[in-house]
Amino acid sequence: MPKIIAATGHRLDKLGGRNQEVFSRLLSLATVSIQKLEPTEIISGMALGWDTAVALAAIKLSIPLVAAVPFAQQDAKWKQEDRERWESILFQTKQIIYIDRLPEYAAKGVERDIYHPAKLQKRNEWMVDNCVQILALYDGSSSGGTFNCLEYAKQLNKPVFNVWNSWVKYSKVV
Repeated sequence: MPKIIAATGHRLDKLGGRNQEVFSRLLSLATVSIQKLEPTEIISGMALGWDTAVALAAIKLSIPLVAAVPFAQQDAKWKQEDRERWESILFQTKQIIYIDRLPEYAAKGVERDIYHPAKLQKRNEWMVDNCVQILALYDGSSSGGTFNCLEYAKQLNKPVFNVWNSWVKYSKVV
């Protein structure tokens, strides 16, 4: 039976900043977490931060990756290096799904392929609907996209493997 996990978690600004040290730690945590869960496929929402780290770890571990892109221009306002990383990941996926192009997940009354905040939640719902477990990097805050995604997962009784304690525990090791 396939074991599909979906990743949700914080962006770099909530994890210590936009630098190589933080991203390297994220990638290491994503890699060991995926190895522990032993999925047959991984879904990434392709946001900067945890989503990207999980996607790169899946590629590194040769686990099929599905990119759940909320809208085609997701990277439009990102820095060039982030756009290049995002595109590189997309080239290596098993499948790219533009969530706002799926009739049952389209945000009502919103143009296709461009940013709208509702599309991020629709992406989260699609990921939760299509996985058996969530791999989260979640600090417990009661607002934001990760919170909303996990609340939806709770409604559907999807198990969550939250690695926040590991992130914090090993953040100050010298």
